[in-house]
Amino acid sequence: MGRCLLLAAVILAAAAATAADSGGEGDWAVFRGDAALTGVARTSLPPAPRALWTFRAGDGVETAAALAGGRAYVTSLDGHLYALGLEKGDLAWRYAGGAPIKSSPAVQSGTVYFGDEDGVLHAVDAAKGTARWTFTAGSAIVSSPNFAGGCVLFGSNDNHLYCLAPSDGSVRWKVETGAYVYATPAVTRLDGRTVALVAGCDGWLRALDVEGGAEVRRVELGGYVGASPAVDGSRAFVGTYESQVLGLDLAQGKVMWTYEHPERKFPFYASAALSQGLVLVGGRDKMFHALDAATGAARWTHAAGGRVDSSPVVVGERVFFGTTGGLLLALEVASGARAWEYDAGAPITAAPAAAHGLLVVGTLDGVIYCFGEGGPQGG
Repeated sequence: MGRCLLLAAVILAAAAATAADSGGEGDWAVFRGDAALTGVARTSLPPAPRALWTFRAGDGVETAAALAGGRAYVTSLDGHLYALGLEKGDLAWRYAGGAPIKSSPAVQSGTVYFGDEDGVLHAVDAAKGTARWTFTAGSAIVSSPNFAGGCVLFGSNDNHLYCLAPSDGSVRWKVETGAYVYATPAVTRLDGRTVALVAGCDGWLRALDVEGGAEVRRVELGGYVGASPAVDGSRAFVGTYESQVLGLDLAQGKVMWTYEHPERKFPFYASAALSQGLVLVGGRDKMFHALDAATGAARWTHAAGGRVDSSPVVVGERVFFGTTGGLLLALEVASGARAWEYDAGAPITAAPAAAHGLLVVGTLDGVIYCFGEGGPQGG
């Protein structure tokens, strides 16, 4: 647990339905884009996206935006949730959460949900920017909310995974783990039930029935985990602080394969994306890795020039992610060739979000960028 203290694609039909319910058609309403956390966008981008607008928050942005209803919802270390118009980046409203925010927002049924460093889960009216309710956990919330079975699902540093009622924030159930839960829970079907998959700092991945929180399966991961699992049906993929990426067979409850770079031993904090039979993930080894989802063999690697804590997003044939060196990169999924780059001039640890022909990402100096077709529209 000591190392954790240093941290401050085809899916099953039911999981797809849950993801679709999170936002409108084509929206990026939850962290990683869908309930299974695959990191695949349902949109396209031009070959050379241009910066259309920027907006400066009061402090750094470590979180992914939620793109829904014509707005970008972005949280910041300044303790605010910002609602920005997707067309021009104009400020619709700003909500004061009261503490630094490292939890990516998620949108469902007109409400924006996120957690903060004081352990408060906020439910905010997406149209007005006013609080609907708040819930206080026992410690900080870094996990982003996900949705399934009438639950707002999230983890906390109080060692619990929670299911709250979206109407009023009452606790439907909570499950204690052995350590902090930084990861966002993924949702899939297992043994005929809808389950939440959560990886934690105790080194286990748990599959919990969303109806009541009963444990359906548990897989030992062999190391601390800050990343969220990406799920393809009964298979899950996640990186660890033991410098490994794991492929997990959820039906059998076992590790299918383990990947380690033969020379560079650095942790994986970013969550993976799944596309074209590949597990796509960046590491603190300053490299980006494309692994065969069936075997774990490396198909290609790319020297990114900086640590990659930014979880990647697949848009068409390219995968986008940021680096601590300040670059926003796009690589060809099939080959790893560098297809496009943008120098933001400040570290990018946030994951990009993509929807409606746009890509939005924030930097650690607090600048939020929107990229797409055309030229600048304002800032």
